[in-house]
Amino acid sequence: MTLPLSDLTAVLPELIIVAAACLVLGLDPITPASRKDWLAWLSLVSLAVCAGVTSSQMHLRVSAFSDLVLLDPYACFWKLLLYLASGLTILMSLAYLRTERIHLGEYYGFILLSLCGMMIMVSATDLLTIYLGIELMSLSLYVLAGFKRFEARSLEAAAKYFVLGAFSSGILLYGISLLFGVAGSTRLAAIAAAVGSRGLDDPALVVALILLVVGFGFKIAVVPFHMWTPDVYEGAPTSVTAFMAVASKAASFGAFLRVFLEGLGGLKANWYGLFLVVCVATMVLGNVVAIVQTNIKRMLAYSSIAHAGYALIGVVVAGQTEAEGAVRTLGVSSVMLYLAVYAFMTLGAFAVVAMLRKGGLEGDEIEDFTGLAKRQPLAAFLMLVFMVSLAGIPPTAGFIGKFYLFMAAVKAGLTWLAVVAVLFAAVSAYYYLRVVMVMYMRDPEAVEGPLPRLAMSPAMTIVLASTLAGVILLGLYPNPLVSVTTYAVLSLK
Repeated sequence: MTLPLSDLTAVLPELIIVAAACLVLGLDPITPASRKDWLAWLSLVSLAVCAGVTSSQMHLRVSAFSDLVLLDPYACFWKLLLYLASGLTILMSLAYLRTERIHLGEYYGFILLSLCGMMIMVSATDLLTIYLGIELMSLSLYVLAGFKRFEARSLEAAAKYFVLGAFSSGILLYGISLLFGVAGSTRLAAIAAAVGSRGLDDPALVVALILLVVGFGFKIAVVPFHMWTPDVYEGAPTSVTAFMAVASKAASFGAFLRVFLEGLGGLKANWYGLFLVVCVATMVLGNVVAIVQTNIKRMLAYSSIAHAGYALIGVVVAGQTEAEGAVRTLGVSSVMLYLAVYAFMTLGAFAVVAMLRKGGLEGDEIEDFTGLAKRQPLAAFLMLVFMVSLAGIPPTAGFIGKFYLFMAAVKAGLTWLAVVAVLFAAVSAYYYLRVVMVMYMRDPEAVEGPLPRLAMSPAMTIVLASTLAGVILLGLYPNPLVSVTTYAVLSLK
């Protein structure tokens, strides 16, 4: 059987990424250790080609493979964001992997395979197809989390991530099977038609809805499904942690929004309250527990949990049946806007962490940043900008992202939720600015043992310049990104 040309065109970026991943994995054994960088540049070229193809498809709406995959502006937005995150991660990894003595070509192959799974997730309109994308993403991330095979905490991170990830995948698959029993299909359009008028009269539908929330809740790291995040973020190589924090979260939110808005949109009145509780609990726990962390990767892990809570504000707004259509659209677009700016500031922060070396080891304790402003003033300034943006202080992109989310909540009549979010954003300023205080207000002579240094490289300079530009420019001029996210949301049914 031959596939229609439109089907192959719709998944052309995925085919390019898979081909590049196979090529990287095939060339790795015959590539000398001194030439492994070529595999990274090959991966970057494939990402650039895919970005061009996806940009040209931005205005299309093509259903492929018998409605299993949909190419629309919504999917294209997420794919472009994923290319950006993957490209910056690869650039960040060039010097980092060499310094950590784990510069293996298979690393780039797994990054591309994980990216392919994420691309499938955001463009799939069938629950089983989404599940396959999740598994391809997750299996690659399990390997990457344990890439420092000589470190016990990296192996521990991979083991915990694998066990809890497999458990959550099983729960998600069970929910999908129950939903299939109720709707007779795993296609989102068929599910929407089947459950739209039912409400929650069917007990199987209630259980299916809860299991889907649990499964997706693990992937986006919201309370109470967040327990894996701090240990995995701390133990995984820093470049992998950055990739998980940004790309994995973006892809999971992309699939999550499509499933609950397109497939289960008729049950908004039922899942609205559940997400409201999860949203508040996530903001509270993420920000409060981050205060007591001494390891910066664990702090950023709890920060990531808190940011998932902020993003859920937009989901809650979209699920409010009393809100006007324009307000619900604003809710979804604000989630997309927030995750885009979150990508820049988080990748930038992890890039600075990845550069910090203490003796022959990675310096990932907050105390390792002591006096950095006197020793490396430019790096300290970059970290200052990223911390300020994560705290949501103007004129950075973090402020714009929070502003649109809070504005959506106010317009939906959820002013109290916006007030709670603002209060905990103020709490977050404490632990973000603590890093700034350590860098600028402590004497480097107070550091015990060898003074931490920075492992700079041209590729890392590109990453830092790109993320800094994103944080500043989107903070001063966010209109183009706002327009793109609004246009992408309007393609959702």
